[in-house]
Amino acid sequence: MNQASLRHREILSVAPAIARLIERSHELSTPFLLIDPARLRSNLHQLRAAFPGADVFYAVKANPHPGVLQILAEEGCGFEISSDGELDLVEATGRPTPLLSSNPIKAPGFIRRAARAGVLAFAVDSPDELRKIAFEAPGAAVYVRLLVDNSGSEWPLARKYGVGPAEAVELLVRAADLGLRPFGTTFHVGSQCRLSASWDAALAVSAEVWNDAARHDLCLGFLSIGGGFPVQHTRVIPSLEEIGDVVQRAIADRFPSGVQVTLEPGRAVVGDAALLGASVIGKARRGEEHWIYLDVGVFNGLMETIEGFSYEVSALASGPTAPVVLAGPSCDSVDVIAESVALPDLEIGDRVYFLNAGAYTLAYASCFNGWPPPEVHFLDRADETR
Repeated sequence: MNQASLRHREILSVAPAIARLIERSHELSTPFLLIDPARLRSNLHQLRAAFPGADVFYAVKANPHPGVLQILAEEGCGFEISSDGELDLVEATGRPTPLLSSNPIKAPGFIRRAARAGVLAFAVDSPDELRKIAFEAPGAAVYVRLLVDNSGSEWPLARKYGVGPAEAVELLVRAADLGLRPFGTTFHVGSQCRLSASWDAALAVSAEVWNDAARHDLCLGFLSIGGGFPVQHTRVIPSLEEIGDVVQRAIADRFPSGVQVTLEPGRAVVGDAALLGASVIGKARRGEEHWIYLDVGVFNGLMETIEGFSYEVSALASGPTAPVVLAGPSCDSVDVIAESVALPDLEIGDRVYFLNAGAYTLAYASCFNGWPPPEVHFLDRADETR
């Protein structure tokens, strides 16, 4: 557990946008997730500005709420999907939207359906996946998931997927042999990546594959830079503009002109567009530790904290602060949000707010032990659950 990873910030010290969310949340029952549509739109516009000419495909897994998808669809955003359920959600927006599928392992039925829905291309990282796609979606375009360094991220994703350059080229050659279209490459630097240099290093690996593919008479044209773009929590992060500058320089230096560039952000679109509100339901002194129990925890909204992921916390109570252990409501001992959190003296019924909590809170949430996930509300429609 990440010690002292969350810190109390009194209401007057938080950003105006967050203060507005807190102010508008007073009538909501906890736990809740209050989403700001204007921030969603602004984040999408900032991504487009930071990566000019690139196509944005929102990773539905980050927050699949229909209201979020509807807003992004209205803005002409593409979607990255990996399952029938995600495709259902995108189709329910009623708008024609560009689609990608960047999970290298997909169910056969989903491949068939996604191909019919017009998915641009499918990611692969194994010969078996190539054969599956060739059978289920003959002639489909495929791009290879590369193994890149994830050490700059707070949630590494490198072990489960990805191949090295030599194997990637073999897969692209094999794709052509199977009647598929070898389209390009993709990578993921890890979720909440805090080093802009990680994208430069990953693009160097990508360029190695592209150059070797050309020697095999393969002309690639599709370059996905994946996701991993961070939002502000408790540690310093690079700005989207800084990452964009690194990416643009690397592409200009290493890739042919006219390459189709895509990115698949999730957290960077929705992360700082929502506030998670909880109430204190219990207190206890255990030895030297002061425990605070909330009506939201690891299982019904804050799953990422199980690996030490940290959020900033705001509480309306004033007064001196002291370190507490923040825990969720379930009877499972794993349900501990964070330790050594500096908070003022809180009473039963007081509220605690997790800032920038729009990503992977609702998506991971279950009803374990009978505790419900946060109810979702949208700013300016705070009396209506969507």
